[in-house]
Amino acid sequence: MNPGDPALVHPAASDAGAVPDYVQALERDAYYLSPEQRALLRKAWVAGAAAHAGQTRQSGEPYITHPVAVARILATLGLDVETLVAAILHDTIEDTPLTRADVAQQFGETVAELVDGVTKLEKLRFANRQEAAAESFRKMLLAMSRDLRVILIKLADRLHNMRTLGAKAPESRRRIAVETLDIYAPIAQRLGMNLIRAELQDLGFRALHPWRHAVIAKRISSRPQARRDALAQIETSLAQRLALEKLDHELVSRIKAPWSVYSKMLAQRRSFMQVMDVFGFRVVVNTVADCYHALGVVHSVYKPLDGRFRDFIAIPKANGYQSLHTVLFGPYGSPIEVQIRTREMHLIAERGVAAHWAYKLGTETGNSAQARAATWIANLVESQRGTGSSLEFLENVKVDLFPDEVYLFSPKGDILSLPRNSTVLDFAYAVHTDVGNHAVAARVDRRLAPLRAKLVSGQTVEIITANAAAPSTQWLEFVATSKARTAIRQALKQLQHEDAVQLGHYMLDRALVGMGTSFDRVPMARIDAFLADNRYPRLEALLADIALGNRMPQQVAEELAQEAGAGPKGKKSRKAPPASVAREPILISGSERGIISFAQCCMPIPRDEIMGYHSAGRGVVVHRMDCPNVADYRKSPDRWVPVAWDRQVSGDFNVAIRIEVDNHPGVLAQVAAAIAGAGSNIERVEYLERDSNIAVLRFAIEVTDGRHLDEVIRGVRKLHVVQQVQRA
Repeated sequence: MNPGDPALVHPAASDAGAVPDYVQALERDAYYLSPEQRALLRKAWVAGAAAHAGQTRQSGEPYITHPVAVARILATLGLDVETLVAAILHDTIEDTPLTRADVAQQFGETVAELVDGVTKLEKLRFANRQEAAAESFRKMLLAMSRDLRVILIKLADRLHNMRTLGAKAPESRRRIAVETLDIYAPIAQRLGMNLIRAELQDLGFRALHPWRHAVIAKRISSRPQARRDALAQIETSLAQRLALEKLDHELVSRIKAPWSVYSKMLAQRRSFMQVMDVFGFRVVVNTVADCYHALGVVHSVYKPLDGRFRDFIAIPKANGYQSLHTVLFGPYGSPIEVQIRTREMHLIAERGVAAHWAYKLGTETGNSAQARAATWIANLVESQRGTGSSLEFLENVKVDLFPDEVYLFSPKGDILSLPRNSTVLDFAYAVHTDVGNHAVAARVDRRLAPLRAKLVSGQTVEIITANAAAPSTQWLEFVATSKARTAIRQALKQLQHEDAVQLGHYMLDRALVGMGTSFDRVPMARIDAFLADNRYPRLEALLADIALGNRMPQQVAEELAQEAGAGPKGKKSRKAPPASVAREPILISGSERGIISFAQCCMPIPRDEIMGYHSAGRGVVVHRMDCPNVADYRKSPDRWVPVAWDRQVSGDFNVAIRIEVDNHPGVLAQVAAAIAGAGSNIERVEYLERDSNIAVLRFAIEVTDGRHLDEVIRGVRKLHVVQQVQRA
């Protein structure tokens, strides 16, 4: 039967003049109900219209049109009459004189329970985490545990509100859109209701970012002719092969929604064309065996992309979703995404818990999505008994709703949410920027963990700090949050600036000492005049510029010393300082940040004899004295800077070793193991030469000093496959 079958029209519908069009539309959508059940719908409309008499929506329409529209959404999903009646009455207890007892008396206790359960949701404001909102959410979950239809009514209610959001004020539209994207769409996804989830997301996106939505929607609809032709060609090839295999199937191309495109652009940092440069198809067949048969067919048409096959039939998703996913090499250079599922799986994928609705969970067997949803809610109800507060319970629920986030606890019980793959250091910066800047390690569930350790939901994290600790550039390699990344970069800039000021002061003072005076003896007025003449806002900017090599300390010193060391006739003093003072080197401790760097041409390490070259824009670059480039640097003696290793130098320094080995299978692994056994980390490896007998490898490794390098070389030389090893 279909909605237009005369046998399905309610008997009273002949009195069309007395029944509004929106009620007749509801009855057509609920064609699957018996005449008695449709009569109950009419009775619910009469009761609801009377209760809401005089109330209007912001659009000016009678308020009763909204709950009837909610019932229509549920009717299109095939929900039972009790759910539809409760949907029509879902605002009565909250906003009208009608009481719960009145609803129970006229429509039964089940309907009253559903309406009461939905009513508890009306006071929720998910955008904040206040205890009252969390308590309301907890009560709603308890109502859901008794009857899952509570949340189905609320989702339909939210969907209709989103469809008619234009009548709201801008601030209200934004708040409701944020609620929808943060809570309602994820709940719909968790319940497997992908049709409702997709529409909620798209409507939320349109309300939150109308211009972005319009641009993306327009570009999706205006596909180039070449792409349409390519899509048709691929579809024809797949359909032809499936037909030859005599597989009863439906093959449709999948159109991406604006929200889906926008989300992928943000998450994957890809352009619109990169996201859209994918052809998507769905194959719907009759049986599970046909699914795997169809998989073989599509793989015979186009070769599959390695590592991109997922079997969600054998291992369904948490919300009951089942399909085979594969990605194929397309004939036009673009990948082809194909989903293969049975008709029942397709119904469940779109409607989730609402597919083939079992009127009372527990008494009749529902589909896999219903069973998984019931298990999920039962687990939530069980967990809420052990939580200390409703707020904690709400956060536990969010762990399930947002699998791409991890929820973590501080020692005091505070809850922080971070993106998946976040590390201890991300947590430290989430607590406070100062905590992150001085973090050294952590206790994760009371066990020591390094800053780069990845975190999972439910862990308790305590950050260990030290006043002397400071960010390093390596930290940027293992943080996942933008807050941590931004804070680290800001701290590094500040530390680099502080180091630059300190080094610039040292270099300028050494230059002044070489002219028979010192920085302390230069009059402040002369310094201020120099700063003004050269447009420096403050002294620190000048000193940092000197350290970076943008100004030579000797030139600045000459100008400053003109008056500082002037004699009675205006002649500046040229008294030479003691050699020990003039040549006092900069001591390198290994903690330098940005201003002192190590040349890649010779890669100096502690215990090497070194020299410093003042390079414009780079600061002091340290070279080994036997570096081939030193000869060129001798041509600019004014840029030479005396440097030496501090006695307490520490840290890891990059160095390269050249290894000649027998060219046999497994040799590379043996050498790598020997290097690791000597306590060194391998940064990269490359082949310099290779033939049938000998291979020459270059390893870039990290060592603490020359002694450590010697240990690494000795360990590698012990291998019988090694012919020669030396520092590169």
